[in-house]
Amino acid sequence: MGVLDNAKDAAEATGKKVGEWVDDAKDRVKDRVDEAKADADVKKSESERDALKSKNDYKEKLRD
Repeated sequence: MGVLDNAKDAAEATGKKVGEWVDDAKDRVKDRVDEAKADADVKKSESERDALKSKNDYKEKLRD
C-alpha cells in the first residue's frame, strides 16, 4: 500500500497546488477589474470636471 499512499499524497498535493493557483488567478483578475473600474471612475470625474470648467468659463465670458 505504500505506493498507493504515495500516489494519493502526490495527487492531493497537486490538487492543492492547482486550487491555490486557481484562487491566485481569480484574485489577479478581480484586482485588474477593480483597477479598471477605478480608472474609469477617474476618467469620468475628470471629464465632468472639465465640462463644468468649460461651462463656467463660457458663463463668465457672457458676463463680460
